Amino acid sequence: MRWFWIDKFVDFESGKSAKSVKNVSLSEEHLHDHFPGFPVMPYSLIMEGMAQTGGILLGESHQFEYLVFLAKVPKFKSHRSARPGDQLIYTATLIYSREEGGMTEVTAHCEGELVAEAEIVFAFLKPEDAGVQGNLDQNNVVEAGLAGLLAETGLAIH
Repeated sequence: MRWFWIDKFVDFESGKSAKSVKNVSLSEEHLHDHFPGFPVMPYSLIMEGMAQTGGILLGESHQFEYLVFLAKVPKFKSHRSARPGDQLIYTATLIYSREEGGMTEVTAHCEGELVAEAEIVFAFLKPEDAGVQGNLDQNNVVEAGLAGLLAETGLAIH
């Protein structure tokens, strides 16, 4: 099973920046346990949405030639909670891209208010170096997900 913590992209400038949206809904199972009577989206899942936005931005800039792995998060700061009914806007900016990976800065906002901010470092690996057997087609993982998220809004990568 694959988990997407973004609902759609609303802007995508190849090799530069991406903006995605996550609608926080009480229909998400994790919100019933975190916390009973006062549901908030766990910061780990907000971080994952930020990483997915930044990772797809970085991967697309290399035509998904490599698998993109989250390597480290040198900076993460939370500012406020996200609750059911909130719409998170993730904005990722590509800071650098090298042969071995890259780094993005990502923010999460809700109604113009800063929810979280992070610097995220990613590593590139070829499938065989990642221990992935034979015929993994990334199109089934990231590119198809990106295409589906973009198709929902008619947004094109530019």
